[in-house]
Amino acid sequence: MDNKLSENEQIADEFFKTLSAGNYPALRLMFRSDAVWTVIAKSIPGSGDHTGPKGIVDDFLMPVRGMLVDGAPKLRITNSFSKGAWVAVETQALGALKNGKKYDNMYCWIIEIIDQKVKTVREYMDGGYVATLV
Repeated sequence: MDNKLSENEQIADEFFKTLSAGNYPALRLMFRSDAVWTVIAKSIPGSGDHTGPKGIVDDFLMPVRGMLVDGAPKLRITNSFSKGAWVAVETQALGALKNGKKYDNMYCWIIEIIDQKVKTVREYMDGGYVATLV
């Protein structure tokens, strides 16, 4: 990655490090109270909209990440760029599910950052692949 990240790219980078670490208390603090996280893929666990720090972290992320072995998945940023409040990030997620299946998926994230907090997350990934694993 380019060492000259914009301020919002730096916030997004920290966001993904925090998410990858499973640091839920710190992650909650990174969201605005009106935040919305949308999983674009249909018919997979967690699809649709999740709102507010509690709805995103406690009601969505913790249960979905709970399907994977502890500490998974690890997210590695492969590319990012930004324009204004919006940051686009490509990541690779690696890990294993508790059912023993390997997890290796590529993601594209569109993130809106307002006043140094995450307002919008749009999560794009291969939902068909996910459906074969759960």
